[in-house]
Parts: sequence; C-alpha cells; structure tokens
Amino acid sequence: MVRPAARRALVHWAREAYQLSERRACRSVGVYWALVRYRSRRPSPAPLRGRLRELAAVRLRAGYKQLYVLLRREGWRVNHKCIYRLYTEEGLALRRCRPRRHRSAVVRVRPQPPTRPNEHWAMDFMQDALADGRTVRILTVLDVYTRECVAAIPASTFRGDDVVRVLSQLTSARSLPQCIRVDNGTEFTSKSLDRWAYWNGVALDFSRPAKPVDNTFIEAFNGTLRRECLSLHRFLGLDDLKRTLEVWRDDYNNRRPHSSLADVPPAEFRAGACITLDRSELEISPA
Repeated sequence: MVRPAARRALVHWAREAYQLSERRACRSVGVYWALVRYRSRRPSPAPLRGRLRELAAVRLRAGYKQLYVLLRREGWRVNHKCIYRLYTEEGLALRRCRPRRHRSAVVRVRPQPPTRPNEHWAMDFMQDALADGRTVRILTVLDVYTRECVAAIPASTFRGDDVVRVLSQLTSARSLPQCIRVDNGTEFTSKSLDRWAYWNGVALDFSRPAKPVDNTFIEAFNGTLRRECLSLHRFLGLDDLKRTLEVWRDDYNNRRPHSSLADVPPAEFRAGACITLDRSELEISPA
C-alpha cells in the first residue's frame, strides 16, 4: 500500500514534469484530489514530545503507563496509545535485562542549591543489625540547607506507606519542603509516596541508578551517623536503637559543630538563617 506522502510526491512530480494542473495530474496518476489538498488539523506533537522527554529524564525507571498518568495529571488530553507511540519513537523504552557494563549514562541537570531551611530535603535508608542478629533499617531525613537531621527512624521493614506516615508526622511540625532528593529504591518509587508528593505539591528528585553522587549530602550524613553512632554501640533491641538514635540526633543538631556551617551546630545555623530571612522580608515589605 502506497503511503499518502508518496502519492502526494507522485502528483507533484507529474505536475513538474508535464506542466499539468493539479486536477489533471491527480487523474493521470490515479490519486484523489482531496488526498492532495488535505491538511491535517491535529496540533503539533512537539510540545508533548518535549514534556515526555523531560519526565522520562527525571523518572528514569518509569514506563510509558506511569508517564501517561503524569501527563494526564498535568492536563494533556491524550490516550495511552498515543503516549506509547511517542514513547517508542523517542527511544525511551526500558530494557528489562541490561548488563551493568552497558549501563547508559543519563545527562542530569545539576540542581540549584537551596537558599532557605525546609526548601530541599534528602532521604535514604541505612541498614544495621541488633545484638540478636536481626536486621533493621533506618530511614534518615536531612535538611540540605541547614544540614539538620530531620529524622532517623528505625524499623524492621519499611514500605512506601511507612515512608508516607513518617513524612506526614514530620510535616505536621515543620513546613513542607519544595523538593525531596531520593534514590530509586522501591519505597521511594512506590505509588503511595508518589500520591503523597502530588497532593502536597512536593517534587521528588530521583538520582540516577548506581549514582550515589547525585545525593551526596545524605550519603555524607549517613557516613557520619555510621561512624559516630552505629559503629560505637551494640543495640539490645529496636527500642534501644530508637533511644540511642534520638540522643545522637539531639546532640548532632544542637551541640555538635559542623565544618560546612562555620563550625556551628545545625540548629544554631537554622535559627540564624531564619532571623536573616525575616529581616530581609521586612526590608522589602512596604511601609
């Protein structure tokens, strides 16, 4: 079957070669005149393609179905078949079995540094063992601007719903962050956390697979927590671990000097930053 574009090209050749009118050229080559004159009224797919590439660059492990849901949330009136077609044409399809040595590098835009407390948070999981050999996981949450440990919650297991519960408890006493930097763990890519972030207006900044350098602040904090707390104690149970982490977190935030904060504790730096922000707002506010 000859494509419409090829038929239009044949009519154009007949007109140029034999100096025929459009109608006579159509009759000569057996092409309907309406096919040549037809102009599509469909909107250009270029904006949709661009937005699809942007979402795929942020959510590296998302398939076309999840990207379709995100686009529908943003107001794009398209169906899943159109998204699948553009998804494959742009070469965004994920390979299920990809050797590590062939892992493709993804160009990542360096995020802007935060300018105030509670603007950017970072989350990650740590793993440790109790005295009886049981394995526990620790959810760590860090304020990137003040280097303040927002939370260090241990539990036997964590799911996406558990992460949402912890964040809901934290944001009841603190303001919501604009962005949370996380890795591609199943707890962070869960639908529960995605739903919570969507309804609360929080952006999830996912790091690239096998690239911990994309979330350096939480990695450095986890190293400090491991070196100054977890490696120095032997925990008899989960309650003992909770008490020890809470004592260490209080000392880390309120008394331990931080080298990147001019050797002041994170809580003191946060208080000074809030006072500076309040003064700047007073200066620009009308009398």
